[in-house]
Amino acid sequence: MAQRVTGWVGWIWFAGIVMFIAGTWNFFYGLAAVLGPDKGYVAANGKLLILNINGWGWAHLIFGIVLAIVGLVVLSGAAWARILAILLVALNLITQFIWLPVQPWWSLLVIVLDFFVIWALIVHGDEAERV
Repeated sequence: MAQRVTGWVGWIWFAGIVMFIAGTWNFFYGLAAVLGPDKGYVAANGKLLILNINGWGWAHLIFGIVLAIVGLVVLSGAAWARILAILLVALNLITQFIWLPVQPWWSLLVIVLDFFVIWALIVHGDEAERV
């Protein structure tokens, strides 16, 4: 007996689109870091975060490309893409805790979005294969 697809599969579309947007955003952040001046630090709210801007830029550039591509493949319902997406989004969620002291509101927003993407991929992912 064939299982029925419900409207909850829309959460997979949500997850894929959010991943694509986040990947594109990360790509442009990385591109700006690679092409921009090598400042070496970020200061906000009285906190100072020292980092390698060039390395940070290349990491975001590559991570953004991978995240955007996997986000698009998630829309097809491929099981391997959902598993990889959960791992990538979990990594993104964890890294937001590094930026929490520097950009608290942005980091909290990304953490919440990542949580919903992971939830959608885990809870409603199998339904995407049947579309």
